[in-house]
Amino acid sequence: MSKAAAKKSTLDCAIQTLGVAKIPSPLNYCRFIGQEETLELRLTEEEADLAANSGQPMCFEKAGPRGKLYFDSSKVKCAIVTCGGLCPGINDVIRAIVMDAYHHYRVASVIGIRYGLQGFIPKYGHDIVELTPHNVSNFHVFGGTELGSSRGPQPADEIVDALERMNVGVLFMIGGDGTMKAAANIVKEIRARNSRIAVIGIPKTIDNDINFVGKSFGFDTAVEKATEAIACAHVEAVGVYNGIGVVKLMGRESGFIAAQATLALKEVNFVLVPENPFSLDGPDGLLNQLEKRLRERHHAVIVVAEGAGQHLCEASGRTDASGNPVLCDICSLLIARIKEHFKAKDLEHTIKFIDPSYIIRSVPANANDRVYCGFLGQNAVHAAMAGKTGMVVSLLQSRYVHVPLELVTMARKKLNIEADYWRAVLESTGQESMSVHDLPGSPCPGPKS
Repeated sequence: MSKAAAKKSTLDCAIQTLGVAKIPSPLNYCRFIGQEETLELRLTEEEADLAANSGQPMCFEKAGPRGKLYFDSSKVKCAIVTCGGLCPGINDVIRAIVMDAYHHYRVASVIGIRYGLQGFIPKYGHDIVELTPHNVSNFHVFGGTELGSSRGPQPADEIVDALERMNVGVLFMIGGDGTMKAAANIVKEIRARNSRIAVIGIPKTIDNDINFVGKSFGFDTAVEKATEAIACAHVEAVGVYNGIGVVKLMGRESGFIAAQATLALKEVNFVLVPENPFSLDGPDGLLNQLEKRLRERHHAVIVVAEGAGQHLCEASGRTDASGNPVLCDICSLLIARIKEHFKAKDLEHTIKFIDPSYIIRSVPANANDRVYCGFLGQNAVHAAMAGKTGMVVSLLQSRYVHVPLELVTMARKKLNIEADYWRAVLESTGQESMSVHDLPGSPCPGPKS
């Protein structure tokens, strides 16, 4: 396999190709992108882990239709698989891929692999499904994934065996960090066999924590639904004397949903995220700040990302099917400590706990996310037909680009708690610093509520 585009940074942004693209594109209504045309971007810490790049500008290959294709699109067979947890917009991406592949490239076939990577492995016995414009036309109406999903690794060699048996030329993989790592392993196996199968990733995570992806699809919808839960928690809190509303939101290693929902709805008084370890006890700890808030205003709303406060718990050492550490239940610990603290203070209070996690991730995408999913699906098809492989389609600084799987999987994206964005979150809540270690350069406290 050849590589495209020279890099301008210490990180390799070159995209693999299956071979020389020689076949004229059947598209006749658009401006074509040069086969190796690049775009120079200077990324922020909020967009990627740039530790190895020293802030240098990076040249990414531009997404979009190419004038010459590697595949004879009328003869190629495509497959789509969805993996990992649910997220708003998965069905929209599936629909966009199928519609573009059929209507514009006239592909021979698109099949759906059922229940994630398990669908490739014979022992599970999952059927495949033929995807056509007719049977995907209403996919966008529903949340979740119409193909089903699963977690956990499957042998790359068995997956490639299945692709070869089914005569698949293009595999679209919709999933998160673990799925992109699996995609990288599949690409390695394909290369070892000298096969000609393109693998294109469409990054999916409700946590918005995929490296080199400015914003993941479904994130806007998740934030929108999260604000509904926060609004309900606020109503519950103000409805009683010294009411406390606690809302648990998704975010294993990053607090993007919690932070964005907090900015969207100003009723939040405390937001706890994994990137910012906090103290419960002490003069500046959460318990004392919460007590002060109740004595002054008689209600409070706390938003908690699920991965926050893990330093306060005893690690179990267990992992889930995807290899992620099993988190302790921070909200149970938090609620127990709040009750204990106020009982000792003889301070009347009522706690209402809301966990909308599965509601947030299972709803259909909103209008903005549907538009985004459409672009991702279309650009994924354009890349595949041109013979690109080992890459994902990403939106960076309002531009769609191709990013190698190696960059996407090198680290998890996290909130930068020294950036203006986190300062704005603190200003919105009014919470003071609860940091375990108040080091120089730590974010300044917000104004007192």
